[in-house]
Amino acid sequence: MYQNLWEQTSIAKRIEELTIELTEVLSVTETKGEIEVSKKVYELLNRLPYYQENPENLYIQDIPTDKFGRKNVIAIVKGKSTSNKAVALLGHTDTVGISDYGNLASLCTTPYELTEKMAEIKDNLPQSVQIDIEAKDEDYLFGRGIFDMKSGNAVIMALIEAITMDVENFDGNLIYMAVCDEETNSTGMFAAVPELNKLAKLNEWDIQGLIDTDYMTNDYEGDDSKYIYIGTVGKLMPSFYVVGSETHVGESFNGLDPNQIVAELTREINLNPAYCDIAEGQVTLPPVTLKQRDLKPEYSVQIAKTATVFFNYATHCSTPDQVLEKMLAAAEKCMDEVLETLSERYEMFCNLSNIENQGLPWKTKVISYDDLIKEVRLEIGEVEFEEVRRKIEGDLLKEKNLDERDFSLAMVEKIHTLWSYRDPVIVVYFTPPYYPHILVEGKNKKEKNMLKAVEKAMAETVTDYPLVLKKFFPYIADISFASAPQDANVVENLKGNMPGFGSKYIMPIEEMQKLNVPVLDIGPFGKDAHKYTERVETNYSFNVTPEVVYRTIIELLK
Repeated sequence: MYQNLWEQTSIAKRIEELTIELTEVLSVTETKGEIEVSKKVYELLNRLPYYQENPENLYIQDIPTDKFGRKNVIAIVKGKSTSNKAVALLGHTDTVGISDYGNLASLCTTPYELTEKMAEIKDNLPQSVQIDIEAKDEDYLFGRGIFDMKSGNAVIMALIEAITMDVENFDGNLIYMAVCDEETNSTGMFAAVPELNKLAKLNEWDIQGLIDTDYMTNDYEGDDSKYIYIGTVGKLMPSFYVVGSETHVGESFNGLDPNQIVAELTREINLNPAYCDIAEGQVTLPPVTLKQRDLKPEYSVQIAKTATVFFNYATHCSTPDQVLEKMLAAAEKCMDEVLETLSERYEMFCNLSNIENQGLPWKTKVISYDDLIKEVRLEIGEVEFEEVRRKIEGDLLKEKNLDERDFSLAMVEKIHTLWSYRDPVIVVYFTPPYYPHILVEGKNKKEKNMLKAVEKAMAETVTDYPLVLKKFFPYIADISFASAPQDANVVENLKGNMPGFGSKYIMPIEEMQKLNVPVLDIGPFGKDAHKYTERVETNYSFNVTPEVVYRTIIELLK
């Protein structure tokens, strides 16, 4: 069936056509363009005879909670057999912004024109881009989102076109979710996961796994391998609210500068391989700072009272409670070292100034956000604390310009003010968002089937490209939300230490636990996602990628 399907449909050509049509819609995240691209996906699929005859299998999913009015598109293919097996397919339709294009911005949604322009100005482009433009054995198309991930959606849509042309011989079911908002807060995927569970229940389907067609690139310059990823990396954002002790700069040793503690936290944690997460020989990148600042709102000659820093922390196997324990230990170590350093420096200052060293009064104190809440609740009582907490949360929710990150910090600040402990302290918590890692190791039937299916699909795909199966899709993406930790204690620990979870940051974690399927990323190949030189390589992407995706689907549905 496979070879005939390909020959009959000229699928590579169709993928290119769809890629161009989707890229022509400027769909920068959190703009009206996201609504337009969803309409375009719906319109392109709705032309198919299958959906004309089965209109109930294609629909736009409204997201009532989304302030931008964005939508998802859900497309279902029901085979004519009685099989209850289904495979979910995923693609995001939004892109990052276009400011990086400068005077090329008017061309960023017209791939053919932009590609011609890039060839004209190639001498002014980075050398790696020049090499790709001049390559004889590769053909690249440039454009915003063409690589991340309009071409990936085009692969799925072309496959759906081909499959529905011969749906009588298709054994199984497909659910394609074209989701919005992947580049920011995953609003689309958060709406799609419950919908997927609802469809499975309604149709009595057993979903075998989820295949994403997000982008794939080389690991290093000159790398010829083409990667397929099983499972995905996770992400947490451990955060530190540091309370020092203010003083006039003319009496600097009478205070404790929180900036020095934050600086020590950065020195200890930032890009430190000791905090890499390792599973099955795959190593995450170490944590890296995403924000660091003191919280003094004005200039004065008083040192800051509080400061904050949070880190991007990638995971392959560590659960949120385990990461929290590591960060609590790191905070204690850093505060100890700062206090020891200050004591040494104060002693040197006293000797130089010929004054008595009476010692510094500070002691190390580190606490998790959940334990901070317990301390405050114990002091002021359960009922009063809940009333105050609800008021604080309600007032902050009214501040519409406060994003999830600033909301979490504000909650920590305000809850801390309720505590009678006034000495320096580090409060450790999690800032949203949270992306669970998914490790596919063959521990259950679905994981074993997915491993076998993709390995067989790769082996049967005839290509000169070296295909390599790797664990963990390495980029933060919506694919993470196909599952969540099954241990209730782990989830409760996460919720308890992420201020705003369930109010400002609304993640369908119970629905994710319920879905709980293995994941794959089989994506187009290209380079420079999120750069003005973003480009997709057409030979591999439009010929090999769809074949591996198709063969994997068929194997999963057997």
